[in-house]
Amino acid sequence: MLACGLCFVGVTVIVRYVGTRIPAPEAAFIRYVAGSLLLAPVLLKMLRGQVKSNNQKILLVRGIIHGFGVSLWFFAMARIPIAEVTALSYLTPVLMTIGAAMFFGEKLYTRRILAIVFGLLGVFIILRPGFSAISIGQIAQLFTAPLFAASLLLTKKLTGTEQLSVIVASLSIICSFTLLPLALLNWVTPNLLELALLSLTGLLATVGHFMLTKALSLAPISVLQPVTFLQLLWATFFGVLLFNESIDGFVVLGGAILVISTTYIAHRESVARAQEAKAL
Repeated sequence: MLACGLCFVGVTVIVRYVGTRIPAPEAAFIRYVAGSLLLAPVLLKMLRGQVKSNNQKILLVRGIIHGFGVSLWFFAMARIPIAEVTALSYLTPVLMTIGAAMFFGEKLYTRRILAIVFGLLGVFIILRPGFSAISIGQIAQLFTAPLFAASLLLTKKLTGTEQLSVIVASLSIICSFTLLPLALLNWVTPNLLELALLSLTGLLATVGHFMLTKALSLAPISVLQPVTFLQLLWATFFGVLLFNESIDGFVVLGGAILVISTTYIAHRESVARAQEAKAL
């Protein structure tokens, strides 16, 4: 989980460094093309029919949703401090809990509802509406959260019927095709450095997803979730060191509240699963 966090902070740092010259959909497209090249062996097996999928419609919908989410994420990363992007990303698991209740019939008990409210309080502390202007980058990151939450909920559903290789590889290729027309609308030819750096984000993100999956196979989410707070600390450190960004105490406080909220939600889910297993 530590390695996963470093990989995703690395992606954020690179996109922040590349800046706004390359449009966000194009930058995200290059990232996913690079990721698809890394997953070429799996994709070839899928094309040859050696590896088959059972839920092609869900894979397609998830890929499209995730593609738009990544485009907004890249847009936000190039425009607001990387610590703020990281802190607001903790809203995704909170929205996943709401989505699981709305679409998958999972029960929302009082403790979880309070944890969700606590998490939303963290978002308000970060944004401080009425006390500071909400930027276009912050708005983009807020829209990213529900899209990523929907993508992760669909991924959770797919894990019951699909091979891990199919889930990961299909996301990469579908996102590439989803982002292609958006990238072509305002294509800016990247120079060699930009192309190399954006390709590196594909490598880091692919390794990060592998590390995340491996971590989830080795330990409960309730144990892993607190480790994600280190991403916020690393993001703050690199923002100060590389981009001369100031340390925003409200962002750190709001991010910490979101981490506590998502950790508690994960803990309650693990307790609920344990109780269900005993009942069976």
